[in-house]
Amino acid sequence: MSALLEVNNLAKDFTTRSKLFKRKVQHAVKPVSFSLEAGQTIGFIGQNGSGKSTLARMLSGVVEPTSGEIRVNGERLEHKDYSTRCKLIRMIFQDPNTSLNPRIQIGRILEGPLKRNTNMTPEARMNRVKATLMRVGLLPEHAHYYPQMLATGQKQRVNLARALILQPSIIVADEALNGLDMAMRSQIINLFLELQEEMGLSFVYVSQHLGIIKHITDKVMVMHEGEVVEYGDTQEVLANPQHHITQRMVESHFNKAPIHR
Repeated sequence: MSALLEVNNLAKDFTTRSKLFKRKVQHAVKPVSFSLEAGQTIGFIGQNGSGKSTLARMLSGVVEPTSGEIRVNGERLEHKDYSTRCKLIRMIFQDPNTSLNPRIQIGRILEGPLKRNTNMTPEARMNRVKATLMRVGLLPEHAHYYPQMLATGQKQRVNLARALILQPSIIVADEALNGLDMAMRSQIINLFLELQEEMGLSFVYVSQHLGIIKHITDKVMVMHEGEVVEYGDTQEVLANPQHHITQRMVESHFNKAPIHR
């Protein structure tokens, strides 16, 4: 049986032209392959410019891959096939303050994907919106609020609700907890873990924060300059990192050298 998500040799090149019309190719993500089972979380870690966000954006359809393929439940996902993709993979962006339109009520923001991608009646859509708001720890009446009436943590819950509204299999979270204080962060992490257990969701979590990666991921992929330098079971990789990039990250985060077994 195939894994829920299978990624084969996915790569992204960006071509720029310099003053002298020379073409310069930047390998933002060199060919990468991995798989993810239902109910599992994989973390992508690395410094800025390592390619981790570009990889996440290829999965969610924001960036078109140069080569390689993405399969969900054995079916190949075409880049332009938005209707299939958004029912399977949804993305939560980094900044909840810029990713919600301040002029649109929360209920209408959440109803948008249902209008575009389902044949649900208006009543069924509203029921799904309210149920999803409750699922992420908000109230049904928040549907009538505008984003600026909510605190940052609540906005990120709305973003999570928007990602969940089509009941996808995979949620890609790109540095989704960065703007939150520690208390809000741990609340949202616990919510991720609850939803995962209840709905069998899989998460792709992009972060530079090793503490969160250690807490919520099953597998981890360490990236550096577009390349995967280390990949494996999270606890094993963090306890016994093999690559000097991973070793440096572990030492600087945990303030101690890893234990080499």
